[in-house]
Amino acid sequence: MSHDTLPRPVKTDSAPAVERPARRRRHWARRANPLAGAGTLIWLAVVIIPIYAMFSASLTHQDEALGHSALKPPSHPTLDNYNTVLHNGFGHLLWNTVLAAAGVVLIVLVLCVPLSYVAVRTRSVWSGAAFRLFLLGVAIPAQAVVVPLYLMIAKLNLYDSLLAIVLPTAAFAMPVSVLILTGTLRDISEEMYEAMALDGASTTRMLFQLVIPMSKGGISTVVIYSALQAWNGFLFPLIFTQSDGPRVLTLGLFDYVSEFGVNIPAILASVVLSGVPIFIVYLVARRALVGGLMGVGGK
Repeated sequence: MSHDTLPRPVKTDSAPAVERPARRRRHWARRANPLAGAGTLIWLAVVIIPIYAMFSASLTHQDEALGHSALKPPSHPTLDNYNTVLHNGFGHLLWNTVLAAAGVVLIVLVLCVPLSYVAVRTRSVWSGAAFRLFLLGVAIPAQAVVVPLYLMIAKLNLYDSLLAIVLPTAAFAMPVSVLILTGTLRDISEEMYEAMALDGASTTRMLFQLVIPMSKGGISTVVIYSALQAWNGFLFPLIFTQSDGPRVLTLGLFDYVSEFGVNIPAILASVVLSGVPIFIVYLVARRALVGGLMGVGGK
């Protein structure tokens, strides 16, 4: 039989039949979701309305604060409350809070990053036991150990100092920080570790040249989380400090509470001013924060 008599393959154009389902899937993906949109609007209202009410009340006069509606704009807005807060030692309180937050973040990063690295890369019994011990700290509330902490701080002569705030706050921020960082470090592929090991990299070099650069999302999450613990902390500053020297912003709110009344607009003005710095930090690192919370910070 010659080659001319052989049956030739029939060309079939099946590409359009394959592309149509893909186009339909893209079409369905682009369709609006009214239920999700309504839920987003409700959540936005839940977040925005309290912030608006707080800011609106901070612009009212003291004699109008109690009778002023939370959702009604002030009839005669004033900045006197912010002026009162700024001239009542707010700068000193803010500086102490920044120092305390920076100290907590530094301690947490210096200790938790290497510890998480060891917990992920080491398969020994001791590393697993240490990791479980840190996770046990998540279940221990600060109120349950405040008396032993007070005795320890008093014996170390740290009472009424910023270290009395920084050390316990960092200790209670470490369990969650280790949990976040271990989840982020597990996202780094084994091939990257093997490539650096074949290149002759030591454990320390892997930590600084591979783990830390690939874990920016988790590290950003830990930074914001631990800074918030120090920024919003109230129990440790209240119990472990006494004088005006180490006072922080949360204790500064007591300046507007007296025996005969409460200056509500000044308190709210102080809350607004104290929330601005940490909000700016969140705006700068929000993408890395979301990525770290979703467990994809290492990718």
